[in-house]
Amino acid sequence: MLWLASSLKLIAEIALMAMLGQFVLGLLAGEKRERNLVYNLLQVLTAPFQRFTRMISPRVVIDRHIPLATFCLLVSLWLFSTAAKISACMQIGIEQCK
Repeated sequence: MLWLASSLKLIAEIALMAMLGQFVLGLLAGEKRERNLVYNLLQVLTAPFQRFTRMISPRVVIDRHIPLATFCLLVSLWLFSTAAKISACMQIGIEQCK
């Protein structure tokens, strides 16, 4: 259980950092962001999560809001996995979680 919670937490953290980096780089690069190599790399990292969000969201949600919905889902996953990790560590002992 601890391994699963830690893995989900790590995946959520990587995806959240990639989304944050993509957002900041998009603000800095402006309209030239589509030609930026780093922006495209971050877009490749976040694309599976955004496709999953599009797949589970109703059609009423417009495509422009999918990145925000993805961010909210990833934050929820991070919070859930953090709580699960804390619970698992409390059950097996803090010393074994280090």
